[in-house]
Order: sequence, then structure tokens, then C-alpha cells
Amino acid sequence: MASRRADPLDVVALELPQRFGDPRGSLAEIDRLLGSPAARGAELALLPELIVTGYVSPRGHSDLRRFAEPLDGETARRLAELARAHGIALAGPLVEESHGRLYNSLLVFDRDGRRVGHYRKRHPWFPERWAAPGDLGTPVLELLGVTVTVAVCFDVHFVSDEAADALDAADLLLFPTAWVDPPGEGDARADLLPALARRHRVAIVNANWGPSSPALHGQGGSRILDARGRTVAAAPPGAGPSVVRAALRLGPDPRGA
Repeated sequence: MASRRADPLDVVALELPQRFGDPRGSLAEIDRLLGSPAARGAELALLPELIVTGYVSPRGHSDLRRFAEPLDGETARRLAELARAHGIALAGPLVEESHGRLYNSLLVFDRDGRRVGHYRKRHPWFPERWAAPGDLGTPVLELLGVTVTVAVCFDVHFVSDEAADALDAADLLLFPTAWVDPPGEGDARADLLPALARRHRVAIVNANWGPSSPALHGQGGSRILDARGRTVAAAPPGAGPSVVRAALRLGPDPRGA
């Protein structure tokens, strides 16, 4: 599938510190950022992995079972409301409960707040003992005239082998993360994401958690890459929320990106 758009897609990645255990505060901050001049008028926004609940507690615990909700619960309703209120397609996280199992999920809403995509992280990271491996496969969906697919954080190490057809079909990969690198090592995304973009000729939007408590190596560095693997926008270093925004020219010939 190829993009039906002749014009660039105006996309943003929101980077913000986690507020562990404070979904209302997190959603209020997301609302503020979506309404800010830096994001106003954009067509598509991506939120970081599990940013509504937080990924890890200030004491280093990663058990998110108490935040689990059904697919039609309060968090999903609030994300849909934000999409409608700001007139923006929005992809955001959910600690999803379904038939007694929990999933690290991403929901995608169109600008009218209709859910058009649902993904369960296929490869929970080692501390995510609460989460079952996703069982929905890798989606390919049409949104805003472009073809979109999804991977979440640790999935990046497997997605090229497991979902090559989805990546090859897509114009854009939505890649939310709560990224962690080993202390003393560089940012692994700097090599992984350009290689993935070039291999599959897919643009990538990476929304990562910002510097937070606890402070972990790998926080920050949200970025947008074109299908040639070039970083076209990135969050500045340092604490605080950021809106990373780019106009991506998508489709079978991304040379104008």
C-alpha cells in the first residue's frame, strides 16, 4: 500500500516526564501540550509508552496491574476526547485488561475520536512481568491518507523479522517507548531506527518518556525520521516536556521528505 497523500503529513511526538500513579495529572499535561502553539494544527500525535500511568515507580517497581482497564474504560475515553477536542489523530497507551489477561497496549484514534487501531506489545520487556505477550499481530491501518503500522519499545529488536510485510506496506511506523539503555553505553536507537527506516523505506515517529524519577539512562531523545533514516526533528536534551514536530512527505518516493 502507498500513501494517497500528495502533501506532507504534519506529525508530532510528545515527550514528557512520567507522573507515576497520576493518570489525571498525565492526561492534563498531554491536553496542555496538544493545545500549545508547538503542537497546534498538527494532524497526528504520538504519546510515549505507558505515559498515562507511568512505566516504573520512584522506588523502581514496574508492576502496573492496579492501573488495568478494559478497552472501553476511562483512559480510552479520555484519549478519544483529547483527539476530538484538539482535532488531531492520537495514538496513546493503555494498560489493558481483557479476559483476565493484561497487555501493554497502544490505541489509535482518528480526529473525530473514533478508535481505528489497537495493538498489544508483542514482546514485553523483562520487568513487564504483569504483561502478556500481545496476541493481535502487527496492524496495518489507513489514517489521514497514509498507511501506518505500530511497534512498542522492545518490539524493535524483533519487528523486522516478525512483521516485515507490515513495515514494507507502511508509510509510517508509530514507535512509542519507555527506552532504557545500559549505563555508560550510547543511545541504541541512534543505530537501530535509521537502519529500520532504510531497510523498509518507512518513516518513524518515536515518542519517548522524558527525564523522570527515577532517572534512567535512555530517557529523552524523542525523534522523527524520514524513510531514508534521516532524523528530521528531535527533542532537545534536558528535562521538561517537548513537542517534536515534522512535516513528513510519505509514500513510495520519499526523496522530498
